[in-house]
Amino acid sequence: MRALIDTCIIIDALQSREPFCNSAQAIFISAANNQFIGCITAKSATDIYYLMHHHTHDDKASRDVLSKLFAIFDVLDTAGMDCRRAIPSAISDYEDAVMVETAVRAEVDCIVTRNQCDYKKSEIPVYTSEEFVKKLETFNKE
Repeated sequence: MRALIDTCIIIDALQSREPFCNSAQAIFISAANNQFIGCITAKSATDIYYLMHHHTHDDKASRDVLSKLFAIFDVLDTAGMDCRRAIPSAISDYEDAVMVETAVRAEVDCIVTRNQCDYKKSEIPVYTSEEFVKKLETFNKE
C-alpha cells in the first residue's frame, strides 16, 4: 500500500502536537518498518522545513529532520500537469486539489490528512491518521 501523507500529519508527529501526535507517530513507525510505502510531496518538504525552522530556529536541525524524513518517506514531484488539472477540480481548495492530482498521477492508494472535509470530492480515499493506523492494522493482518 502506498499513502501520501499530508504536511499536517508530519508536523503533528515531529512537534508532538496533541491530540494528534500518537497516530501520526505510529504512521512514522509503520513507514520506517516497511508496513506501507509512505510518500510526501516535494512542496510538503519545503513547508516542513519552514515549519520546523520556525519551531527550532535552527537551520541544521531543520535540514537534519528532512534528511531523516527522506530516509522514511518517498518524495513525489508535483508536475505542471498536476497544477493544470487542479484548476477545474471539484475540490475547492486549490492546494488540496494539486495534492490529489499528484497522488492520482503517482498512483498512491490514499491520502492521510487531518483536513478531510476539503477532500470530500477526492478521486482516491482520504483518511485521518487515526483511520489510517486502523487500516494498516487490518491490512498487515491479511
